[in-house]
Amino acid sequence: MTRRKSSRRQKTSRSLPIDMARVWGWIKSPVAQQILAVGLIILSLLTLIALPGFSFTSGRWTEAWVRALRFLFGWGVVPVAVAIGLGGVLILQHHLEHPVAWRWRPVVGWELVFLGALALFHLVVGSSNAWGLVESGWGGGLVGWAISHLLRLYLGSWAAGLILLLAILIGLGLALDLTASGARNWFRQLVLSRRQSHSSPLPQQAEPRERPVRTTAAPARLPTPARETTTPHPTPSPTAAPSPAPPPAQPARPQPAPAQVAAVPLASAVAPDSLELPPLDLLEHVEGAGLSDEEVREKSRIIVETLSHFGLPVQVVEVRRGPTVTQFGIAPGFTERGGAKGAPRQHKVRVSQIASLADDLALALAAASLRVEAPVPGRSVVGIEVPNEEISLVTLRSVMESDVFQSVDAPLAIALGEDVAGSPVVADLGLMPHLLIAGTTGSGKSVCIKAIATCLAMNNRPDELQIVMIDPKMVELVRFNGLPHVLGHTEIELERISQVLRWIAHEMDERYKKFAAVGARHLDDYNQQQRRKGAGRRLPRIVVLIDELADLMMLAPDETERTICRIAQMARATGIHLVVATQRPSTDVVTGLIKANFPARISFATASQVDSRVILDMPGAETLLGQGDMLYLASDAGHPLRVQGCFVSEPEIEGIVSFWRQQIPEWPADAPWQSMVRGETESAISADGEEDDELLGQAIEIVRRRKTVSASYLQRQLRIGYPRAARLVEQLEEMGLVGPQEAAGRARRVIGGD
Repeated sequence: MTRRKSSRRQKTSRSLPIDMARVWGWIKSPVAQQILAVGLIILSLLTLIALPGFSFTSGRWTEAWVRALRFLFGWGVVPVAVAIGLGGVLILQHHLEHPVAWRWRPVVGWELVFLGALALFHLVVGSSNAWGLVESGWGGGLVGWAISHLLRLYLGSWAAGLILLLAILIGLGLALDLTASGARNWFRQLVLSRRQSHSSPLPQQAEPRERPVRTTAAPARLPTPARETTTPHPTPSPTAAPSPAPPPAQPARPQPAPAQVAAVPLASAVAPDSLELPPLDLLEHVEGAGLSDEEVREKSRIIVETLSHFGLPVQVVEVRRGPTVTQFGIAPGFTERGGAKGAPRQHKVRVSQIASLADDLALALAAASLRVEAPVPGRSVVGIEVPNEEISLVTLRSVMESDVFQSVDAPLAIALGEDVAGSPVVADLGLMPHLLIAGTTGSGKSVCIKAIATCLAMNNRPDELQIVMIDPKMVELVRFNGLPHVLGHTEIELERISQVLRWIAHEMDERYKKFAAVGARHLDDYNQQQRRKGAGRRLPRIVVLIDELADLMMLAPDETERTICRIAQMARATGIHLVVATQRPSTDVVTGLIKANFPARISFATASQVDSRVILDMPGAETLLGQGDMLYLASDAGHPLRVQGCFVSEPEIEGIVSFWRQQIPEWPADAPWQSMVRGETESAISADGEEDDELLGQAIEIVRRRKTVSASYLQRQLRIGYPRAARLVEQLEEMGLVGPQEAAGRARRVIGGD
């Protein structure tokens, strides 16, 4: 009997943890939580109707419950009852409609406000008969009495009141997501609006502004430059100074001066401080639509059922709806397996098991492609990103109007797009300090570069920022010709682009010489010293936009790589930044030296996983959907962020260019590197006669030792440019040493070679 009793006790003790685990699993189930939510709502209603002021119902249990709450919280029994019901509503909404993202800041904030108000009220009202108020259920209750009594005992009444008031203010800031920068910006806008309302309608030039003010209202859509003669004068806004009207007739452009290394100054007839930034009304605003609640519930059910068929119990704990994809946050569950002595043991589902079933999930969801982020950085879930049936358009205006963009107090702030949760993604080009973009043809690279250029032109005056545009494709960036921020015009000739890069490196060296002369460490330090001295012109920032790097690397790979790497290594302090894009992310274009100097990268859809590893050092870009869907890897982040890029239309670009041209009708059109290109051409013509004879002799010696030859082979052997190597091949063909070209890209046959 004793042995049987002991064995029964052992079996009971062994089975107890398993039973408790099952009970805990049932408590965490959606059915139990929905029952709990309904119970909390009923308890809240019973508490409110049983209060002494209402007295709709009475009973021993309700009176005891209300009396206990009044003893603990005093007048705070009403907020406590409301909070109980609100918690039940949130739990019910989380399981019935769509998952709720729980945040600790509002909860902690409202708790600070509640406890601080209880203690402050008890400190003010209950100073004479504190405990009597607690027993009567009035005042701040036992909680308010305890907090106020301790603070008054050790700090005094006035210090206790100040501390409690400060706690209430901090709680309101946490609850309403108020920050110091946000309060400062709100106060600054309030002061600015009052100054403008009390000032005269004419613009005041007495005190120059450090940053220009963006107009709050804009005229109708500005016409293109071809219709400038019929443009009516825009109506000025009552809260902002009016834009200067364009002159009735534009005089002939003066002859450009010889190009120098210094940046191009503003026209003398235009005061930089009188320029206004373009209004956001010039940009379009489009409302996007994501998945509906019914679609979210259906896809969540399919994901849970599909994984359960493979023996992986999971639960959808959050849903983040974005413009391109919807991310379902999956919490892995537990599976039961046999233990050492046959008793079942629970094992956590591994993250790798969920990631390996990406193709099965895509088949069940009928999705073209599916990306599994295992796990989501900073969150204890596995993200399954399912494409939306319709991709929502993300406009540049929607991101620039967001609080996230406004909080970035930087001149080179750029709007990238929206993430998988629909939140704006903003970056600072000055902190990157250079950006590398790659992706297949039509994936959205050129649109991204145009959005970056438009955003910079919307937030900076021409005397603060200058843009160098290089577009070997000849059709993407030419829309910006005429923009005062653009130096010269968009460069489209490959023979001139190498001289442009050389001028940028020369400009960087000249700026370092100026910094060393005055003892400045970087561009902002130099401009501050120039402003204090009142001598000299401030140097603007320069952003170089290269739309296609592959053509440059094919033309002159050594020189292009050397110049770009030198600029990327040293140009940050001088305010020069590079944005380079390529549709060929291979190791011969995006070399190791270039990748090392471009820590911030953007990858659009790639053709293979190898291309994704070249640009991001990890797979993932091959599963993107195209049309602006990208992975953004920040310079200080270890994992890429999926973003739907901003879209900028051609009318938007034309409107912004027309807006700036109305304020600055005259702008030097000659590029500052024009003299360098002209001098290089003259020296090349004078030296061609002597060098060609020597190179031709060397080429003949090389050809005689080979059976086939190509222009690229001569380029590598003689260390010359591709155009000169191609001319040498043509001369060899005329001399009868090389046969005609048989097919494009194939080497030529050497006649009589070894």
